[in-house]
Amino acid sequence: MLREICKIARNAGAAIMKVYYSDKLIDISYKFDTSPVTNADKIANKIIKNGLVTITPNIPILSEEDVNNFKYNKNWNIYWLIDPLDGTKEFLKKNGEFTVNISLIEYGIPILGVIYAPYFNTLYYAYKQKSWKINSLGYKEKISVVQSNIPKFIISRSHPNEKLHDFLNKTEKKYTIKKLGSSLKFCYIAEGKAQVYPRFGQTYIWDTAAGHAIVTAAGGKVITYNEKKDLNYSLLSRRSLTNSDFLVLS
Repeated sequence: MLREICKIARNAGAAIMKVYYSDKLIDISYKFDTSPVTNADKIANKIIKNGLVTITPNIPILSEEDVNNFKYNKNWNIYWLIDPLDGTKEFLKKNGEFTVNISLIEYGIPILGVIYAPYFNTLYYAYKQKSWKINSLGYKEKISVVQSNIPKFIISRSHPNEKLHDFLNKTEKKYTIKKLGSSLKFCYIAEGKAQVYPRFGQTYIWDTAAGHAIVTAAGGKVITYNEKKDLNYSLLSRRSLTNSDFLVLS
């Protein structure tokens, strides 16, 4: 099944790149939270959902693109959680830092995660506590987190805020910073290119689930900032689909 999910992610990514390189104007609208959505998001959403229904017809799907017009069941113990185009702002900026995110949630835990970065033709995926990367040349390698005496902090390119500034100011160790878009930040932690990803402000469960699976399978952790507990994706006790502030650590 994992191979099929990776294929679905690549197919969605190929469709996104057709829009990315098209001469036609990109169709943009805005959601209730003012975040942009494009025709590329919608096309990728359809491809992923059709693919998942074919493979696992009995597992429900929760997608970012359907959440406004869709009533999910809080009693779902197992479900697909997808973000067809993570990093829409980066997609519109044409900087390549956007991804396709697909994850399988089982009793609140992301047990499978696939992230495809179509611009870079790079695929990350995780299952059963193992994480892999396939680069643009097709080379596959197992990945794992890496510690550093001078850690690299990876932060959002499009979502800086005062909490992040305060967090960095309180950090006593020497560190370096890299800015990056989308769920690629999780991938950088998982493959050892960075050690800390602090995130403050609004994110949704579909933004983090696939990356969470990949990081934890690579030996890292994704924990809430205040309680220091694992981010949880159970729908049962949720008031909303947003995450708490969190840290991704190697």
